[in-house]
Amino acid sequence: MNPHNTVFDAKRLIGRKFNDSVVQSDMKHWPFKVTTKGDDKPMIAVQYRGEEKTFTPEEISSMVLAEDEGDSGGVPGQAGEEGRGDGAGVLQRLAAPGNEGRRHDCCLEVLRIINEPTAAAIAYGLDKGDDGKERNVLIFDLGGGTFDVTLLTIDGGIFEVKATNGDTHLGGEDFDNRLVTFFTEEFKRKNKGKNLASSHRALRRLRTACERAKRTLSSATQATNRDRRVVRER
Repeated sequence: MNPHNTVFDAKRLIGRKFNDSVVQSDMKHWPFKVTTKGDDKPMIAVQYRGEEKTFTPEEISSMVLAEDEGDSGGVPGQAGEEGRGDGAGVLQRLAAPGNEGRRHDCCLEVLRIINEPTAAAIAYGLDKGDDGKERNVLIFDLGGGTFDVTLLTIDGGIFEVKATNGDTHLGGEDFDNRLVTFFTEEFKRKNKGKNLASSHRALRRLRTACERAKRTLSSATQATNRDRRVVRER
Protein backbone atom coordinates (compact mmCIF):
# COMPACT_ATOMS: atom_id res chain seq x y z
CA MET A 1 0.00 0.00 0.00
CA ASN A 2 1.40 3.36 -1.06
CA PRO A 3 -1.21 6.04 -0.28
CA HIS A 4 0.99 9.00 -1.23
CA ASN A 5 1.40 7.63 -4.76
CA THR A 6 -2.14 6.32 -5.20
CA VAL A 7 -4.03 8.93 -7.22
CA PHE A 8 -7.80 8.95 -7.60
CA ASP A 9 -10.61 11.49 -8.18
CA ALA A 10 -8.37 13.39 -10.63
CA LYS A 11 -11.41 14.41 -12.66
CA ARG A 12 -12.57 16.59 -9.77
CA LEU A 13 -9.55 18.82 -10.43
CA ILE A 14 -10.08 19.23 -14.16
CA GLY A 15 -10.92 22.79 -15.15
CA ARG A 16 -10.61 24.10 -11.59
CA LYS A 17 -8.14 26.41 -9.88
CA PHE A 18 -5.91 25.30 -7.02
CA ASN A 19 -7.42 27.90 -4.68
CA ASP A 20 -10.97 26.91 -5.59
CA SER A 21 -12.83 26.19 -2.34
CA VAL A 22 -14.04 22.87 -3.79
CA VAL A 23 -10.46 21.78 -4.48
CA GLN A 24 -9.28 22.83 -1.03
CA SER A 25 -12.11 20.85 0.55
CA ASP A 26 -11.38 17.74 -1.55
CA MET A 27 -7.68 17.87 -0.68
CA LYS A 28 -8.51 17.16 2.96
CA HIS A 29 -9.63 13.66 1.92
CA TRP A 30 -6.74 12.79 -0.40
CA PRO A 31 -3.53 11.10 0.78
CA PHE A 32 -1.64 12.22 -2.32
CA LYS A 33 -0.15 15.70 -2.69
CA VAL A 34 -1.77 18.45 -4.76
CA THR A 35 0.29 21.57 -5.36
CA THR A 36 0.61 24.49 -7.80
CA LYS A 37 3.49 26.17 -9.58
CA GLY A 38 2.17 29.67 -9.00
CA ASP A 39 -0.32 29.87 -11.87
CA ASP A 40 -3.14 28.54 -9.66
CA LYS A 41 -3.39 25.37 -11.74
CA PRO A 42 -3.54 22.22 -9.60
CA MET A 43 -0.73 19.71 -10.04
CA ILE A 44 -0.60 16.19 -8.62
CA ALA A 45 2.79 15.30 -7.11
CA VAL A 46 4.08 11.74 -6.75
CA GLN A 47 7.41 10.18 -5.87
CA TYR A 48 9.12 8.26 -8.68
CA ARG A 49 12.56 6.71 -8.21
CA GLY A 50 13.37 9.06 -5.38
CA GLU A 51 12.28 12.20 -7.23
CA GLU A 52 9.10 14.23 -7.09
CA LYS A 53 7.22 14.27 -10.37
CA THR A 54 4.20 16.47 -11.03
CA PHE A 55 1.31 15.82 -13.40
CA THR A 56 -1.72 17.84 -14.37
CA PRO A 57 -5.10 16.19 -13.71
CA GLU A 58 -5.55 16.15 -17.50
CA GLU A 59 -2.36 14.09 -17.86
CA ILE A 60 -3.63 11.64 -15.24
CA SER A 61 -6.93 11.39 -17.12
CA SER A 62 -5.14 10.78 -20.42
CA MET A 63 -3.27 7.88 -18.78
CA VAL A 64 -6.59 6.41 -17.67
CA LEU A 65 -8.04 6.86 -21.17
CA ALA A 66 -4.99 5.18 -22.69
CA GLU A 67 -5.40 2.27 -20.27
CA ASP A 68 -9.11 2.06 -21.13
CA GLU A 69 -8.26 1.95 -24.83
CA GLY A 70 -5.99 -1.02 -24.22
CA ASP A 71 -8.59 -2.79 -22.07
CA SER A 72 -11.27 -2.24 -24.73
CA GLY A 73 -9.29 -4.04 -27.40
CA GLY A 74 -7.69 -1.06 -29.11
CA VAL A 75 -4.67 -1.70 -31.32
CA PRO A 76 -1.47 -0.58 -29.53
CA GLY A 77 0.04 2.46 -31.19
CA GLN A 78 -3.04 3.10 -33.28
CA ALA A 79 -5.43 5.86 -32.29
CA GLY A 80 -9.11 5.07 -32.19
CA GLU A 81 -11.41 6.92 -34.57
CA GLU A 82 -13.63 8.28 -31.86
CA GLY A 83 -14.52 7.90 -28.22
CA ARG A 84 -17.41 8.75 -25.97
CA GLY A 85 -17.24 9.94 -22.41
CA ASP A 86 -19.78 11.23 -19.96
CA GLY A 87 -19.69 13.44 -16.90
CA ALA A 88 -21.31 16.73 -17.76
CA GLY A 89 -19.65 18.80 -15.04
CA VAL A 90 -16.12 17.86 -16.14
CA LEU A 91 -16.87 18.13 -19.85
CA GLN A 92 -18.53 21.51 -19.46
CA ARG A 93 -15.43 22.86 -17.72
CA LEU A 94 -13.27 21.39 -20.49
CA ALA A 95 -15.45 22.92 -23.20
CA ALA A 96 -15.29 26.40 -21.69
CA PRO A 97 -13.27 29.05 -23.60
CA GLY A 98 -9.62 29.07 -22.58
CA ASN A 99 -9.49 25.34 -21.87
CA GLU A 100 -8.28 24.28 -25.33
CA GLY A 101 -4.93 23.21 -23.89
CA ARG A 102 -6.60 21.11 -21.24
CA ARG A 103 -8.71 19.34 -23.86
CA HIS A 104 -5.52 18.61 -25.79
CA ASP A 105 -3.84 17.23 -22.65
CA CYS A 106 -6.80 14.88 -22.19
CA CYS A 107 -6.57 13.80 -25.85
CA LEU A 108 -10.17 14.97 -26.27
CA GLU A 109 -11.97 16.72 -29.06
CA VAL A 110 -15.25 17.88 -27.59
CA LEU A 111 -17.87 17.33 -30.29
CA ARG A 112 -20.98 17.46 -28.17
CA ILE A 113 -21.73 17.41 -24.46
CA ILE A 114 -24.35 15.13 -22.96
CA ASN A 115 -24.80 14.40 -19.30
CA GLU A 116 -24.47 10.99 -17.70
CA PRO A 117 -28.22 10.25 -17.44
CA THR A 118 -28.64 10.92 -21.16
CA ALA A 119 -25.68 8.65 -21.90
CA ALA A 120 -27.29 5.99 -19.71
CA ALA A 121 -30.56 6.28 -21.65
CA ILE A 122 -28.68 5.73 -24.91
CA ALA A 123 -26.66 2.85 -23.45
CA TYR A 124 -29.84 1.05 -22.36
CA GLY A 125 -31.47 1.58 -25.75
CA LEU A 126 -34.33 3.67 -24.44
CA ASP A 127 -34.37 5.56 -27.74
CA LYS A 128 -35.41 2.40 -29.57
CA GLY A 129 -38.96 1.91 -28.33
CA ASP A 130 -41.15 -0.41 -30.41
CA ASP A 131 -44.38 1.59 -30.25
CA GLY A 132 -42.95 4.81 -31.68
CA LYS A 133 -44.80 6.89 -29.11
CA GLU A 134 -43.35 9.82 -27.22
CA ARG A 135 -42.15 8.79 -23.79
CA ASN A 136 -41.12 10.60 -20.64
CA VAL A 137 -38.15 8.99 -18.92
CA LEU A 138 -36.60 9.84 -15.55
CA ILE A 139 -32.95 8.81 -15.26
CA PHE A 140 -31.48 8.53 -11.76
CA ASP A 141 -27.69 8.19 -11.80
CA LEU A 142 -25.80 7.80 -8.53
CA GLY A 143 -22.17 7.10 -9.32
CA GLY A 144 -18.80 7.04 -7.64
CA GLY A 145 -18.45 10.80 -7.47
CA THR A 146 -21.61 12.42 -8.77
CA PHE A 147 -25.39 12.28 -8.53
CA ASP A 148 -27.50 13.33 -11.50
CA VAL A 149 -31.21 13.25 -12.26
CA THR A 150 -32.58 14.09 -15.69
CA LEU A 151 -36.12 14.13 -17.09
CA LEU A 152 -36.07 13.28 -20.79
CA THR A 153 -38.64 13.16 -23.54
CA ILE A 154 -37.83 10.55 -26.19
CA ASP A 155 -39.66 10.69 -29.50
CA GLY A 156 -38.52 8.87 -32.63
CA GLY A 157 -34.98 8.50 -31.30
CA ILE A 158 -34.76 12.21 -30.52
CA PHE A 159 -33.89 13.15 -26.94
CA GLU A 160 -35.13 16.37 -25.40
CA VAL A 161 -33.92 17.26 -21.93
CA LYS A 162 -36.81 18.77 -19.98
CA ALA A 163 -34.94 19.26 -16.72
CA THR A 164 -31.67 18.18 -15.16
CA ASN A 165 -29.92 18.71 -11.88
CA GLY A 166 -27.20 17.10 -9.86
CA ASP A 167 -24.41 17.32 -7.34
CA THR A 168 -20.77 16.79 -8.32
CA HIS A 169 -19.95 15.84 -4.74
CA LEU A 170 -22.62 13.30 -3.90
CA GLY A 171 -21.48 9.80 -4.78
CA GLY A 172 -19.76 6.71 -3.47
CA GLU A 173 -16.53 8.56 -2.66
CA ASP A 174 -18.46 11.12 -0.63
CA PHE A 175 -20.20 8.36 1.34
CA ASP A 176 -16.74 6.91 2.05
CA ASN A 177 -15.51 10.33 3.20
CA ARG A 178 -18.42 10.67 5.64
CA LEU A 179 -17.79 7.20 7.05
CA VAL A 180 -14.06 7.84 7.42
CA THR A 181 -14.71 11.14 9.20
CA PHE A 182 -17.24 9.50 11.53
CA PHE A 183 -14.98 6.60 12.53
CA THR A 184 -11.93 8.85 12.88
CA GLU A 185 -13.83 11.02 15.35
CA GLU A 186 -15.18 7.94 17.16
CA PHE A 187 -11.67 6.50 17.50
CA LYS A 188 -10.38 9.81 18.83
CA ARG A 189 -13.25 10.01 21.33
CA LYS A 190 -12.71 6.48 22.65
CA ASN A 191 -8.90 6.65 22.62
CA LYS A 192 -7.82 9.93 24.15
CA GLY A 193 -4.71 11.38 22.59
CA LYS A 194 -4.77 9.04 19.58
CA ASN A 195 -5.65 10.25 16.10
CA LEU A 196 -5.93 8.04 13.02
CA ALA A 197 -5.73 11.14 10.82
CA SER A 198 -2.03 11.47 11.66
CA SER A 199 -1.23 8.43 9.50
CA HIS A 200 -2.06 8.30 5.79
CA ARG A 201 -1.59 4.52 5.79
CA ALA A 202 -4.07 4.10 8.64
CA LEU A 203 -6.57 6.35 6.86
CA ARG A 204 -6.12 4.37 3.64
CA ARG A 205 -6.89 1.11 5.44
CA LEU A 206 -9.84 2.73 7.22
CA ARG A 207 -11.18 4.01 3.89
CA THR A 208 -10.91 0.53 2.39
CA ALA A 209 -12.80 -0.92 5.36
CA CYS A 210 -15.48 1.79 5.08
CA GLU A 211 -15.91 1.14 1.37
CA ARG A 212 -16.27 -2.59 2.08
CA ALA A 213 -18.94 -1.85 4.69
CA LYS A 214 -20.76 0.48 2.30
CA ARG A 215 -20.90 -2.24 -0.35
CA THR A 216 -22.18 -4.73 2.20
CA LEU A 217 -24.93 -2.32 3.26
CA SER A 218 -26.18 -2.19 -0.33
CA SER A 219 -27.78 -5.59 0.27
CA ALA A 220 -27.72 -6.02 4.06
CA THR A 221 -29.06 -4.14 7.07
CA GLN A 222 -25.78 -4.15 8.98
CA ALA A 223 -22.06 -4.56 8.41
CA THR A 224 -19.11 -5.21 10.69
CA ASN A 225 -15.48 -4.67 9.80
CA ARG A 226 -12.63 -5.53 12.11
CA ASP A 227 -9.21 -4.62 10.78
CA ARG A 228 -6.55 -4.35 13.48
CA ARG A 229 -4.06 -3.17 10.87
CA VAL A 230 -5.79 0.23 10.93
CA VAL A 231 -4.68 0.71 14.54
CA ARG A 232 -1.22 -0.77 13.95
CA GLU A 233 -0.58 1.64 11.07
CA ARG A 234 -1.40 4.62 13.27
